[in-house]
Amino acid sequence: MTYTAPVPAPAAEATAPRTSAELIRADGTALAHNYHPLPVVVARAEGAWVEDVEGRRYLDMLAGYSALNFGHRHPALIEAAKRQLDEVTLTSRAFHNDRLAGFAESLSALVGLEMTLPMNTGAEAVESAVKVARKWAYEVKGVAEDRATVIVAAGNFHGRTTTIVSFSDDEVARGGFGPFTPGFRIVPYDDLAALEAAIDETTAAVLIEPIQGEAGVIIPSDGYLRGVRELTRRTNVLFIADEIQSGLGRTGTTLAVQHENVLPDMLLLGKALGGGIVPVSAVLAGRDVLGVLRPGEHGSTFGGNPLAAAVGSAVVALLETGEYQRRARELGTVLDTGLASLVGKGVTGYRSRGLWAGVDVDPAVGTGREISERLVREGVLVKDTHGSTIRLAPPLTVTGEEIESALDALARVLG
Repeated sequence: MTYTAPVPAPAAEATAPRTSAELIRADGTALAHNYHPLPVVVARAEGAWVEDVEGRRYLDMLAGYSALNFGHRHPALIEAAKRQLDEVTLTSRAFHNDRLAGFAESLSALVGLEMTLPMNTGAEAVESAVKVARKWAYEVKGVAEDRATVIVAAGNFHGRTTTIVSFSDDEVARGGFGPFTPGFRIVPYDDLAALEAAIDETTAAVLIEPIQGEAGVIIPSDGYLRGVRELTRRTNVLFIADEIQSGLGRTGTTLAVQHENVLPDMLLLGKALGGGIVPVSAVLAGRDVLGVLRPGEHGSTFGGNPLAAAVGSAVVALLETGEYQRRARELGTVLDTGLASLVGKGVTGYRSRGLWAGVDVDPAVGTGREISERLVREGVLVKDTHGSTIRLAPPLTVTGEEIESALDALARVLG
């Protein structure tokens, strides 16, 4: 006997659409205040552009903190999601599904590592990597039980779970959330001598961002990533690269570590891996590392679901062409040239790689938040961080003309 779903009752007559101002007020009442959004209410989006409820258009120069590397509603990604919605969306990992193995195989081949642990959010990927590193330390390296340590860098941002904020030095993220998880050591970023001094027989892993995003797009010195790789290999310590923001084409290569021809022991991906459609993250490593996990020791009901795997596979297919990495390299020169012309004209400095930049604004001109709000009025969306810095991370589908238009707007608001 086949179950027939009941037909829902006719919907009540729709209420009048709410304005941006009304929706912003409603958010302030109905939502926890863990974010301070810019005053834009997005209702529609396509490519590098979004539109608010009143029909005003904005050039998106943030791209969901790199979650939208391929732009809003990329046709290939939307089609992959629609096809999968007609098949199966969730099985849990209690069963196999027909999309997951292909996704894992293609992702592993793209980045050059053997195995994939699928999760959902970036923070889940980081938490998973910490667990795997500790398990590896006990079972493979021989660290005494409950003694394993992980070294991280000052200025890091890996998420906001209780364990992750335990090794953050951002008091906004940490304050009021203790007691904190032990087992972490913080060393200065881009300092190989400090890193070497911190490694001892308890060290399981070194966890770093190849480029620190939340800190303001901080790019380490040439040779730093190679030095981390050589040091961790020599001391039998895992090198974990958090490429949740920097990976998947953003910096002009598939991975930011590839600028120094480095392959970490564990790679963390997220954000753009879901194509801006569904949350997808992954931990990738060799079998000798991820092989320490056994059934029941780690899991996720939604991790590796068929819908996520279908979209993730479509993302990998886009990256396999090399087109988006090339666009990030070529258009990155447009971004870099335009920013260089603003130094001394309201900009005190900037750092960029590919289509990713941190721009330091002269405090006499305004805070990062104030500059971001002024740009909203110019039809350009960016986001501030750490007081006087704004971040630029447009979709990799942006055009050179659109980048120049955004930089013209930035020049106006700085003037």
